[in-house]
Amino acid sequence: MLFFLVAPTALKAQKIDQVKLLKDIEYLSSDELGGRKPLSEGNLKARKYIQERFQSLGLKSQYPDFTQYFDFRNSREGKLYEKAANIVGFIGGKETEKLIVVIAHYDHIGMDGEKIFNGADDNASGAAGVLALAEYFSKNRPRHSMLFVALDAEEMGHQGAKALVNDFPFPIGQTVLNINMDMISRNVDGEIYAVGTYHYPQLKPTVEKVAAGRFPKLLFGHDVPGQKGDWTNASDHSQFHKNGIPFLYFGVEDHEDYHKETDTFERIQPEFYTASVELILDILIAFDRELTKD
Repeated sequence: MLFFLVAPTALKAQKIDQVKLLKDIEYLSSDELGGRKPLSEGNLKARKYIQERFQSLGLKSQYPDFTQYFDFRNSREGKLYEKAANIVGFIGGKETEKLIVVIAHYDHIGMDGEKIFNGADDNASGAAGVLALAEYFSKNRPRHSMLFVALDAEEMGHQGAKALVNDFPFPIGQTVLNINMDMISRNVDGEIYAVGTYHYPQLKPTVEKVAAGRFPKLLFGHDVPGQKGDWTNASDHSQFHKNGIPFLYFGVEDHEDYHKETDTFERIQPEFYTASVELILDILIAFDRELTKD
């Protein structure tokens, strides 16, 4: 159990329960969950873990047991997946029904024989981040209504995000911002990207203000069409962007363990990870205060 071996400076975070955050990512990326491939035993365990946390936080949902089921066909495998599931929690806003939607995928690529692809950074990190943000807003009711969604089957073509947008529980136009977290727990240079401000430049001043002088260092980019390394369609936020909804995608550059069996809990950077979630939370708080009601 490595979650107690954390640099003292990381313990300065005020809004995020660091021990709980690290316990969450450790469990979600554990061998017990077998890489969380959709409909696998480990995927179902991850699903239950997130459901139970949403319930314990007192979140509501527009779906029974917080679960939005969907079917899809994986063209690579020629296989129909029935009853994959997004886990959807809801907190009603104090002042407006307009929505901020916070997402991260909880699935990964599973196993290859005896090899387990644990997917700690990709994307147990984002899924645990959703739990941490949901906990904060369950105790500090936001001005905007908020959906917190752990998405399934991202690794098979953003299938959970497609299902969410296609069967959205509110008029999609009520959504004023989508926040996506995908790979946020490690970077050797202490850097994380906020992707999306090329498309939605009105978001940039707020992000810059919150991130100024912070660790990790927040960079902009990876969102210019036609340029190498454009992440506009690289993860689940793409489905919101296709519907004209402003998004911010927080993630790091690919590292040596990306989509390998070495993407394990032991390789994350606890101080970087906690600070990343804290930074994303503060950006989300700022947008909750500043986004117009109109």
